[in-house]
Amino acid sequence: MKCALVTGGSRGIGSAICQKLAVDTDYHILINYHSNKAAAEQTLEEVKKLGATAEIIQFDVADFEEVKNKLTQWQEANPDALVEAIVNNAGITKDGLFMWMSPEDWSSVVNTSLNGFFNVTNFFIQKMLRNKYGRIVNIVSLSGVKGTAGQTNYSAAKGAVVAATKALAQEVAKRKVTVNAVAPGFIRTDMTSQLDEKELIKLVPANRFGEAEEVADLVSFLVSKKSSYITGEIININGGIYS
Repeated sequence: MKCALVTGGSRGIGSAICQKLAVDTDYHILINYHSNKAAAEQTLEEVKKLGATAEIIQFDVADFEEVKNKLTQWQEANPDALVEAIVNNAGITKDGLFMWMSPEDWSSVVNTSLNGFFNVTNFFIQKMLRNKYGRIVNIVSLSGVKGTAGQTNYSAAKGAVVAATKALAQEVAKRKVTVNAVAPGFIRTDMTSQLDEKELIKLVPANRFGEAEEVADLVSFLVSKKSSYITGEIININGGIYS
């Protein structure tokens, strides 16, 4: 059984990616979520409606021991399963000016995006290298490429994943494992629902926010065999905002 794991797969861009992979690939889809079980179950239902097999797997990507334990249990229960694709999408924001930022707001954001990338990818990387095939796609952000005021923690976390993507890509390329990142700009999701869309649209040459499905299309391409000569890339999907 060949599988694709999507972290933070219950809502927004993560859910759109699960649904797109259900249509475009033959993968059994592992939908990871941390706290919103109802949303994860809704995504599972949508994925099954689209004709794919899938299951939910609950863990906090930021917690190394929990990730290791849950994934080990899953692997032992599914000895023939092979995770060929990982989409590191889980992320949180705790916005605020740096001078007033609490250590918790710094750590929790960095731990989820950066340590989450390490904890999940590190679990599978040796298996991918032995199998001589893999697709790793990291969801970063405009904030990690350009930097966004009020998001020093999020920009730091995503910027670190950008650098990690470029480094890991060079380590594993000989074994046909690609590592790329996708950097969305303003995409219409729960995470951006509090933003002033009318004002922010003025920054976007395309004159609109993007849709989660558009990001999912790009991720689906990077997960496919068609992208085998693309690695170490950070692909912006932001309607033309300079970054």
